[in-house]
This record gives sequence, C-alpha cells and structure tokens, in this order.
Amino acid sequence: MSDSNTTEFTNPSTFILLGIPGVEVAHVWIAIPFYAMYVIVILGNFTILFIVKREPSLHEPMYYFLCMLAVTDLVLSTSTIPKILAIFWFNSREIDFSACLTQMYFVHCFSAIESGIFVAMAVDRYVAICHPLRYSTILTNRMVVKIGLAVVLRGSILALPYPLLARQWPYCKTNIIPNTHCEHMRVVKLACADISVSSYYGLFVLICRTGLDVFFIVVSYIQILRAIFSLPTKDARLKTFGTCGSHLCVILAFYIPNLFSSFTSRFGHNLPLHIHIFINNVYIFVPPMLNPIIYGVRTKQIRDRLLQILIHKRD
Repeated sequence: MSDSNTTEFTNPSTFILLGIPGVEVAHVWIAIPFYAMYVIVILGNFTILFIVKREPSLHEPMYYFLCMLAVTDLVLSTSTIPKILAIFWFNSREIDFSACLTQMYFVHCFSAIESGIFVAMAVDRYVAICHPLRYSTILTNRMVVKIGLAVVLRGSILALPYPLLARQWPYCKTNIIPNTHCEHMRVVKLACADISVSSYYGLFVLICRTGLDVFFIVVSYIQILRAIFSLPTKDARLKTFGTCGSHLCVILAFYIPNLFSSFTSRFGHNLPLHIHIFINNVYIFVPPMLNPIIYGVRTKQIRDRLLQILIHKRD
C-alpha cells in the first residue's frame, strides 16, 4: 500500500476498500458464493417481474408490491455486489469519494424502501383477510400508486442525510475502509471530527424505520390472527394463514440480519472484524436472493405460471 493512503488529507479523492481483512488469500474463493447469489438475485427477481407482467390474474395489489420488492432487491444488490466482485477477483479496491457516498445512499435508501414495502404488504394482507368484501375498493390501483410513492419518498428522504453528513466531515486519518462496501459507520469513523451527529442519526433511522415498520407489521398481524382464529374450521384457518406465509418468511429474512447488523456495528466492539463484515453482508445480500425464491416456491399462482412456461419451452 502506498504512503498516499495514510497521509493527512481533508477531502479524499478516493477510498480503498479492503474487502474482508484477514482473509485476503481466500478472496477469490469467497467471491464465488457472492457471484452465485447475484446470479440468483438477477434471475429470480426478473422472473418474478416477467411472470407478473405476463399473467393478468396476478395484476393485483399484492403482486404489484411484490414487483416493487423485486426492483428494490435488484437495485440494492447491483449497487454493491459488482464492486465487491471486482475487489475479490481483480483487486480493484479504489472507489471514488463521490461514488462511495452514492453507494452509501443507495444502500440506505433502498433498504428503507424495502422495509416500507413489507409494511405495505402487511396492510395488503390485513385488508384481504379482515375486510375481504372491501378489498378491491380500498386497495385500488390509485391507492397502490400512492402507497408506492410514499414508500419511495420516505426512503429517499431518510437516506439523504447519510452522504450529506459524511461529506462534511474532514478526513485526516486514512482513506482505507475495512469493508466490502461503503458502509455508513465504517466511512464516518475515518473522520477526524466528532461524528456523534452521524451516529445518532443512524440510531434515529433505525428506530424510525425498522422500529416503526416492525410495530405496524406486528399490529397488522395481530388483527389478522384475530380474524383467522374467528374462522369456524381448522382448514379455513390454515388456508387463510397460508396466504401470509411468504410475507412472514421474507420479513424474518430481512429484519433479523438488519437488526443484528445495526446493533453489532455500534455495540459489538469485541467481535472480530471479519464477523462484523460477514453480518453486514448477510443483511444486504441474502434477503434479495431469498425473496424471489420464497415467493416462487410458496405462491401457487407464481409457481404454476413458472411451471407452465418451463413445460411450454420443453415442448
């Protein structure tokens, strides 16, 4: 590493992403599962978009939200994984300062959008189960568009202070980031200033985004469970609850690594660095890979349509 990476500076032109420090010799092999995940993300989410577009029976609010989720997962993965593969395979570690802040913004923006989509999906399930006769009049196409715009606007606004705050700090320690991507706290910790504002804002977003979203999802499912347990037969209860299975699976796949990553980055000071980075990567990369698989396997309409396409191609 050249001396320019550790000299004092105020506005770095580039950062150096180390990947996963301590396991550099294995980077070539570690890249293989990252590449496999990215292929699954691309194929899985584009398949969801294709099937929903081609199948008129899937032109419903639930599947519109699923398409929003697929687009969000594609953007979230594409903003990070290609650069990670370049680091692991080609040792291309440099990233422009502005590009680093842009990547930071995209990660936080689309993570917030994804969280908001899960809330919208919970509302969809609540209306479908608790008010089935009014479903089509409540969740009209116009209402779905409004909900989608609100989710995107909220995510965009919540993520904006991250790069704005990071840009204003003076960086006079080093420009070396011990991570695979420009994670917010890893970047601002390189500043030679009091970064309490950035840290507190991160906690605020964690509470405002994850905390409130989980609260609304829990409230929705409490009402859903009350409606399900009021059904007369066990078969009816199981069938109705089965319509929520995919949603519950993707929620758990998203929020558990999300919360674990957020708290370990702030309070897990005794954890080895490569464990921190692994947890952070799981939070960003695993949900976009699992979402299309879960919905493809558990949603009968999508599964049947996919089988029809595959059988038709064989014929």
